[in-house]
Amino acid sequence: MSRTLASRALLCALPLVLVACATPVQTVEPQSSVPTSATVPAGPPAPPAVSNAQSIAVAVPEFVRTTSAKYDVDAAYVASVMAKAQMRESIVNAMSRPAEAKPWKDYRPIFITQQRITAGKAFLAKHRVALAKVEAQYGVPAEVIVAIIGVETSYGGNTGSYPVVDALYTLAFAYPRTNQPGKIERENMREQFFRDELAQLFALGRETGFDITTLKGSYAGAMGWGQFMPSSYRDYAVDGSGDGKVDLFNNLDDVFASVANYFVKKGGWVRGGPVAARAVRAKGAAAFEPEGLEPRYSLDQLAARGYQAKAPVPGAGTATLLNLEGVNGPEHWLGYQNFYAITRYNISKHYAMAVYQLSEAIAGRENPLAAVPASGRPGA
Repeated sequence: MSRTLASRALLCALPLVLVACATPVQTVEPQSSVPTSATVPAGPPAPPAVSNAQSIAVAVPEFVRTTSAKYDVDAAYVASVMAKAQMRESIVNAMSRPAEAKPWKDYRPIFITQQRITAGKAFLAKHRVALAKVEAQYGVPAEVIVAIIGVETSYGGNTGSYPVVDALYTLAFAYPRTNQPGKIERENMREQFFRDELAQLFALGRETGFDITTLKGSYAGAMGWGQFMPSSYRDYAVDGSGDGKVDLFNNLDDVFASVANYFVKKGGWVRGGPVAARAVRAKGAAAFEPEGLEPRYSLDQLAARGYQAKAPVPGAGTATLLNLEGVNGPEHWLGYQNFYAITRYNISKHYAMAVYQLSEAIAGRENPLAAVPASGRPGA
């Protein structure tokens, strides 16, 4: 444990009532799932959120007990792995400054590059037969599967170098906190999320026979070519090769099928449906920023607000409005159900738009490196 994290752990070992040990950081606020038309009942104000941070001396033994009982994993084994796990300051620092916090104009160039497009086309060509089989079965286009792998791991070139146990251990027991009243609830939820993922890692090891102490992944504990968290691995990974195993580290048939299965089962992917379309804003239309990313608006509702697709979109159903800060000014897009499906992989409109634009380039339908016009004025 580094000196800084050791000091934090020592401070957090003191009795905690209303204050958690934390280092001020920048975090990404979650998308709300409350429709803009929802009416909030009147009532007394909710009490302020209270940090649920615990000392490691209390939290770890409790984790060992609950994980052993819930997933039928030997408690002594869980305790032995936890005793060797390391807190890593670099993981806390990485979690404190996620790329998704960047504006679109800065986020886009990270993933939309000629090198990534060229590599994606080559990857698609090399694995066309296997990808076509998966596309036929699940209805998820091959280029979208390839774009996910391209964004997540540069087509398998960077699947992560952090020990997964260390990544999840660090975020489960030292998640970066701000103690800002408006963020405490979010930080509580995120810490509990990673604690649950760490527990599910032990379950994954029991079910697959993996030695979880040898697994490597991202700073957030995501694994394999498609960067699945332990819970997603358990819930959505499938045997695409028919060999009776599910290996997202070495078997691309499993990787392709699992990414597609995730989109269908978790995201509700619609076979043949559109993903996104550039929109135009009518002159005088009021600014509109929907809450959440669900495509809950009819096209007529969006048109009544002054936003509609720049060109007709076959198969378009309900959508949401996506406002992005582009290099040349504001960009407006309509995001359909399949755009929402991509956000289930990473809850960020920037992430989903990068995957979509990369997939279009890989398929040869668009050139996203061409000048992107602003769409803040009619006809743009």
